[in-house]
Amino acid sequence: MERYAISNGMSPGTKTLLEQVQSWPEEDQEELAEVAREIESRRSGMYRLSDEERTAVRAGMDAARRGDFASDEEMNEFYRLHHRV
Repeated sequence: MERYAISNGMSPGTKTLLEQVQSWPEEDQEELAEVAREIESRRSGMYRLSDEERTAVRAGMDAARRGDFASDEEMNEFYRLHHRV
C-alpha cells in the first residue's frame, strides 16, 4: 500500500486516524471524505460538488429543461413526510 506524508500541522489524533483510514475499505474512505468536504465548505464558505452530486445536478437540470417536474401530489406527499412541527 502506498503511504503519503502527513502534514506536521495536524493534531496527533488526526494523524493517527488518517494512518488508520488507509486500511479502510474505499466506501468508508469516501464517506470520511464527504464529511471532510462538508467541514471544509463550512470553514471556507465554498462547497465543492462531488462527481456524484454534479451528475445528479445535471440530471435535475436536464429534467427541468424538459419540463419534467414533480406533481402537486408528489410534493404534498414529500411535505407530509418531511414536515416537522
